[in-house]
Amino acid sequence: MEKSNSNNSSTSIKAITKLIFLSSIVGVISGLGAVVFYHLLKIGSYFFLTKAGSYAPPMIDETTGIVSPLYNSLQQSLFTLDTGIPWYFAFIPAIGGLIAGFIVYKWAPEAEGHGTDAAIEAFHHKKGVIRKRVPFIKTIASAITIGSGGSAGREGPIAQIGAGFGSYLASKLGLTDKERRIMLVAGIGGGVGSIFRAPLGGALFAAEVLYSEAELEYEAIIPAIISSIIGYSVFSSIVGWGALFHTPDFTFNNPLELIIYFILAATCVALGHVYVKVFYGMREFFKRLPGPPHIKPAIGGLLVGCLALFYPQVLGSGYGWVQLAIYGKMAIGLMLILAFAKILATSFTISSGGSGGVFAPSLIIGAMLGGAFGGIAHHLMPGLVTQPTAYVLVGMAGFFAGAANTPISTLIMVCELSGNYGLLTPLMLVCAVALLFSRGFTIYERQVPTRVDSPAHRGEYMIDVLEGLKVSNAIDIPNEFTSVKETTPLRKIIHLISVSKSSYFPVVDSAGLMTGIFDIHDVRRLLTEEILPNLVIAKDIAIVDIITVTPDEDLNNALRKFTFKNLEELPIVDPENPKKVIGMVSRRNLINAYNNAMSKAVEAWPHKDIINL
Repeated sequence: MEKSNSNNSSTSIKAITKLIFLSSIVGVISGLGAVVFYHLLKIGSYFFLTKAGSYAPPMIDETTGIVSPLYNSLQQSLFTLDTGIPWYFAFIPAIGGLIAGFIVYKWAPEAEGHGTDAAIEAFHHKKGVIRKRVPFIKTIASAITIGSGGSAGREGPIAQIGAGFGSYLASKLGLTDKERRIMLVAGIGGGVGSIFRAPLGGALFAAEVLYSEAELEYEAIIPAIISSIIGYSVFSSIVGWGALFHTPDFTFNNPLELIIYFILAATCVALGHVYVKVFYGMREFFKRLPGPPHIKPAIGGLLVGCLALFYPQVLGSGYGWVQLAIYGKMAIGLMLILAFAKILATSFTISSGGSGGVFAPSLIIGAMLGGAFGGIAHHLMPGLVTQPTAYVLVGMAGFFAGAANTPISTLIMVCELSGNYGLLTPLMLVCAVALLFSRGFTIYERQVPTRVDSPAHRGEYMIDVLEGLKVSNAIDIPNEFTSVKETTPLRKIIHLISVSKSSYFPVVDSAGLMTGIFDIHDVRRLLTEEILPNLVIAKDIAIVDIITVTPDEDLNNALRKFTFKNLEELPIVDPENPKKVIGMVSRRNLINAYNNAMSKAVEAWPHKDIINL
């Protein structure tokens, strides 16, 4: 026994060491991939926007929080900002869309769109397999799309980049499908945690974004955390440490303000619904447009460029505008307009087939909505809402938590993005409320509701369910069956088969105890031989090596017995007397019991009770 325990301990240590080692490798590559992608974005933005378009978007100094001088002291007007953008600027996002579209549809069509959905689909439906070329194509195409002004973000590309490497590493090492999926999630965590400097939020996002309900891929959380820590450390060591946004010391100290935050959460859900409808409605619109698919991102880019002539704030990731909103330098009316303009710009960019993520645009939309909401609430209730710019951060979290169904990771990530935990209480409230009221829609259409619904876990859950059921749950015991005495001649057996609904027939002795069993196929084989029916009896046909089950045996064990010799029915025997048959159970009975148990489980799922409150 001691030797067995020692072997188990050794195996466990090896598995843990392997997990840490592989997750660390994924983290290093994800962090380096984030560095490359980060600099490519800067190069693309400089080349397309600054040099070609003569436009300099507000940039944050990520160590001091200072926004570029052109915008730092500027209080913007209600409608637009006179940036001197030339008319030909409208064609720059179109050119970027054309180049990116050609690259994607020529070499890796699955790299189109916002990337995270492709990684989610690979996890659930493709055994975690992502083609090795996808991360490279996604990096280049997204850098061009976002750099040329497309309204998209870093999360989708870096998620697919990290997931792609995790999948490649697992395949190269010959790991199992389950391990490949875990490495895929670790890659998402490493990439997102790196580029957003949010190691905990990135890791939890990777485990949470796979499902539309309040569910986590818990086997992958530790690998994702390890990968995210390593990736974040690599990225920050090269690019710089610190939070993405710089904020005042926001605090929460008035419980009555939770009422205002609750209303903000409801508002976020309402606009989130609009966002998802417009996003996927625009995708259907572009699908119906005639012409090759690689042209359509150029059309989307042209629409973004035309919109940018009036509202240049919709271009690119737009983090500088969020920082200005946090500093209180954005007009309420402009923020409200930008919340809707950014929805259009993002839909034009990504739904047309452009390459980029939806996380950053969602943050901008939520920030603008939250900033406008906080400003209005402050004017109406200055004594209650004393820090209106705090609503910028809370709006960011509430909007994305509802649109993506990722409340836990979103609230943590927003805290890490801002380096501010003073608003944790309202963030928790808004994210929870946003999830509860955002049932039925999500920006990530490849999400499945829960682990039960994922093909990745279907087999595991079938075993869990079957182990919780007994043979007696599958069929009434005792039940009717047709037994045959040992001395019954073949001619009479043929008659019994013709009138019986059974396919398997236990053979019993004079005391009624089972000595063997046969099925109709055994009889058919005999009929092809030249024999005298009266000379063959049941005892001659029966197989004496009998596989049986008992009423208290779990259905998972029973299923293994069915599949061992590919049987359709098994005799149920008395536990006190293994030769006494008390019924028959079929493979179909097991399947019906499983389906009934799953239906009851779905009906009793806890979130339904919450919704009906």
